[in-house]
Amino acid sequence: MAAGWGGMLAGVALGVAATAGLTLTGAGAELWTRTGALLADRPEPGTAAPPAAHGPERALPVVRTAVEGGRVLVRLTDAERERIGVETAHLTSRAHAVEIQAYGSVLDIARVTELTNSYASARAQLQTAQAKAEVSRSANLRARNLGQYATRVQVETAEGTFQTDQAALAAAQSQVGTLAATARQEWGPVIGRAIIERSGLVTRLIERTDFLVQVTLPPGETLKLSPASAFAEVPPQSERVPLAYVSPATRTDQRIQGVSSFYIVAGDSGLLPGMSVSAFLTSPRHASGIAVPESAVVHWQGGAWIYRSVGKDAFARHRITVDVPMSEDSFVIADLGSESEIVVTGPQAVLSEEMRSQGTEVGDGDDD
Repeated sequence: MAAGWGGMLAGVALGVAATAGLTLTGAGAELWTRTGALLADRPEPGTAAPPAAHGPERALPVVRTAVEGGRVLVRLTDAERERIGVETAHLTSRAHAVEIQAYGSVLDIARVTELTNSYASARAQLQTAQAKAEVSRSANLRARNLGQYATRVQVETAEGTFQTDQAALAAAQSQVGTLAATARQEWGPVIGRAIIERSGLVTRLIERTDFLVQVTLPPGETLKLSPASAFAEVPPQSERVPLAYVSPATRTDQRIQGVSSFYIVAGDSGLLPGMSVSAFLTSPRHASGIAVPESAVVHWQGGAWIYRSVGKDAFARHRITVDVPMSEDSFVIADLGSESEIVVTGPQAVLSEEMRSQGTEVGDGDDD
């Protein structure tokens, strides 16, 4: 029927053209012929159109999540975990020394340099004064021993020079003593002695081989003995660098008002004078649980989470509370049982798989 309509219309068009005295040749005739063919291909009204040609059928997305026991499970085979960079580790529960998070400030040691140079200069002046006093003392004795062969002027001159040099010597000795006391008062006995002796400790600080860090405990927190070693986090990657204990600090950080200690850190650690950093000190307290490294933690919707194995190739999110203790740069989690398999590398990829199956995208802002 459609073909009949097309032929009919084509014939009508040709008839109209002939009536009008027009002759269709070439492109015009071809145009009318194509029009009839197109109309011939159109289906009749009420007739379903033939199916359109399609390429290969699209594969349905693989669903890797399931809800069991009120929690979402992410199922990943060994091959899938390897493909997206997910690694797990079997961790066991034990007692861990708890870390205290403190506040660190990398100090400007310009005052240490000034005191060291001033003390060295005062010592040199003292040695000069001692030498001059010794010479004038000998001259004064010779003038006195000359007796009648020495004029009164010679004796008085020698005695005056000796007394002047003695006064200069006393002033030099006082200056040295004052600077030594100032060094101990401002920086404590250890750094103060290093300033006086110009030992390796203060030399490394002056030459910026090491930096001096003041570590302050939170208000109300105390330690009977400051740990011999501690750690500081270097921004922005938050990598940990070791700190070596020097001595108790002679003053607190006015912003924190806690107990403070002096530590040194390597000059190539990434820290610079003026920086404020997080510091971690080992306390005598212990906490029992599984130590989960920070690489296993993923941040999402204001919370911190880890993924733990809950069956073959199945993982579920587990929330970390805000007050969980830290030990050696790890979270000590007490509610994971005696042992557990934890995703220690690539938890963000597992979270992405979970959210993708639920139609939710995980943005950069979800991960701290």
